[in-house]
Amino acid sequence: MSEEEKIKKKFPLWMYPETRQLVADWYKRDNCQSQSEFIEKAIKFYCGYISAEEGVRFLPAAITSAMTGMVDGLENRMARLTFKLAVEMSMMMNILAVNADYDENTLRKLRGKCVEDVKRSVGSVTFEDVVSFQKPERRD
Repeated sequence: MSEEEKIKKKFPLWMYPETRQLVADWYKRDNCQSQSEFIEKAIKFYCGYISAEEGVRFLPAAITSAMTGMVDGLENRMARLTFKLAVEMSMMMNILAVNADYDENTLRKLRGKCVEDVKRSVGSVTFEDVVSFQKPERRD
C-alpha cells in the first residue's frame, strides 16, 4: 500500500437521520474515537460478513478463534490439575506400598477390577465402595 493510499480521504456520505442517530448513539459504546471510526469499522465488519457467504467464513472464524482460546485455557488448567493429582496419587501409593504384601497376580486382578469399577461408575468410585469390597465383614 502506497503512502497516498494510507491517508484518509473525506467524501460525501448520505444517510437517513435515524441511521445517523444510530451512529451517534453507538460509536462511544464501541470505544471509537469518532463517528467516522465507527462507520469504518462497521463497513469492514459488514464486508467480512458478506464475504462469509463466499466461503471466507468471517464470523465462524471469529467464533472458532474465541472457542480455541477458551479450550486452550481449560486444557492448560486441566493438565496442571491432573499433574498435581498424579503427584498426590504417587505419594499415597508409596506410603501404602511400604506396608502392602501383594503378589503380582493379585495386583493384576485388582487393577482389572479397578478399571471395571471406574468404567461402570464413570469415574466416581467412593472410598466406601472400596472398603466394602476389601473388608466385607464391615458391610452394613
